[in-house]
This record gives sequence, C-alpha cells and structure tokens, in this order.
Amino acid sequence: MLVDDLSLIAAATSGDRASQERVLRQVMPRVRGLVRSLLGSDSGVDDATQLALLEILQSLKGYREGSFGAWCDRITVRTALRLARRQRLRASRETAEELEVMDSQARPDDYLYRRQAVHFLDKLPSEQRAAVVLHHVLGFTVNEIAEQEGVPIETLRSRLRNGVARLRDVSSKDWVKRA
Repeated sequence: MLVDDLSLIAAATSGDRASQERVLRQVMPRVRGLVRSLLGSDSGVDDATQLALLEILQSLKGYREGSFGAWCDRITVRTALRLARRQRLRASRETAEELEVMDSQARPDDYLYRRQAVHFLDKLPSEQRAAVVLHHVLGFTVNEIAEQEGVPIETLRSRLRNGVARLRDVSSKDWVKRA
C-alpha cells in the first residue's frame, strides 16, 4: 500500500530518518516500475530510480494533500525524462564523434503481463515509448505531455499514433511466432 499517512509524511519532511526510509521503501517499487517503463531498458533504471527517490525526498515539503502516488509519479516522470534526454544528448554527441506500474501488491500474473507489455514497449523508439506510457498508462493529456517534452502538440500526436501502430504490429508478430 502506498503512503497515505500524512503524519508519516510530516515526520519524513521534518527529517526523521526512519520515516524517510519507510516512505521511500513504500514508493520504490512503483517508482522503479514507472522508470523501467519510461526508459525501456534495464540500462540506467537503477540510477534513474535513485534520482527520482532523492527528488521525491527533497520535494516532500511541497507535497499537499491529494494522491501521494500521483504526486510521486509526476516527479518520477520528470526525473526519468530529464535523465533520458541527457543520455540521448550524450549518445548523439558520442555518435557524432565516432533510451515497466508495478506496485508491491501485484499478483504474479500481473507481473507476467507487465513484463510482456514492457517487452513490446522496448521495441519502440524512446520518444514514442515515453508518449505511449505517459498517455495510455499514466493518463496524462496530450497537451501536458507536449508541454513536458517541449514539442508541438501535433508532433506528440504523431508519436502516439506511430507508437500505438508499432505496438500493434510488434505484438501481433510476437504472438504469431509463439503460436
């Protein structure tokens, strides 16, 4: 169960190490699953998760009542996308010189389905994967994602259309191979 005890959050905000550790332990599976879905590979997931958890801890003073999970999701998305942008920039410079919500209460079958979904998401380019996860998994609006990514709305819509079409294509081919 995700943190919903305001007294625990208040204690963590005031610097109580045990409360901070308890909050982070409770949100870590959710944060890691979201980061994995956004980044699309295991490479960098631990680093991005750690950065997101630090950002959540440092931002606790800014938390206001509401869905703590959604608040953590927003911070996680911003952190993971910022890290992914940095990695893409670094990779493009290097190239010029010579990118799954799983919470702790999930059933075992849920894990299998999510792993399959992540497998299909891995086949998308990073921009399409981020757009699909943010819109279809987290429920962000097209305008919110376009603003977050700093791209025109039509560009984002194109990424969503192409991402969904590619997911359909790769998932249908994968199921045919398994049959």
